[in-house]
Amino acid sequence: MKINIADFWGANYYDHPAVTKDLITSTEKMLNVKLPGLLVELLTVQNGGYTSGYAFPMTQKTTWADNHVPFLELFGIVADKSILTAQNILDSELLAKQWKLPERQILLAGDDGHWWISLDYRKYINPTVRWLNVACQEDIHIANSFDDFINGLVLVDEFVIE
Repeated sequence: MKINIADFWGANYYDHPAVTKDLITSTEKMLNVKLPGLLVELLTVQNGGYTSGYAFPMTQKTTWADNHVPFLELFGIVADKSILTAQNILDSELLAKQWKLPERQILLAGDDGHWWISLDYRKYINPTVRWLNVACQEDIHIANSFDDFINGLVLVDEFVIE
C-alpha cells in the first residue's frame, strides 16, 4: 500500500514544535547520519506522534506477532530540552546505551525498552529498518530502506482477529 502522507498521521499527543530545515541539518550533524528523505517529509507535515494505525507485514515471527510488527507511532525531533516527550529520535543514543541496543541505531518507535523499530546505520549510509528486542535477543531485518518500510505498511486492522 502506498501511504498517502496527508493521511499518515494521527494525534500529536506531545504537540512537538514544527520541524525546520535548520533542525534537520543540526539533527543529522548531531547524529552523524543523513536522514531518509521520506522521513524528513513526514516529520515536516507533523513532528512525530501517533500514526493512523499501521503495521508492517512480516514473514519472520517476532515477539510481537507471527505475521507483523506495529507502527502506531513515529518519533519526532525535539531539540528543546524543556519540552518533555517520550517520542524523540534525538534520544536514540541515550536509549541505545540504556537498553544495550546495537550501535548506530536511530529509534523510530518503541515500547519503553521492550522493543524498537529503528533505522540501522551499522553497515550502510542508507539505513535499513530493523526490529530490536534486546530481552529476547531479536535483531530482525524489516525492510531494505525507510521508503520500502513506509510503502509496505498496511492498516493494523488487517491483523485483528475477530
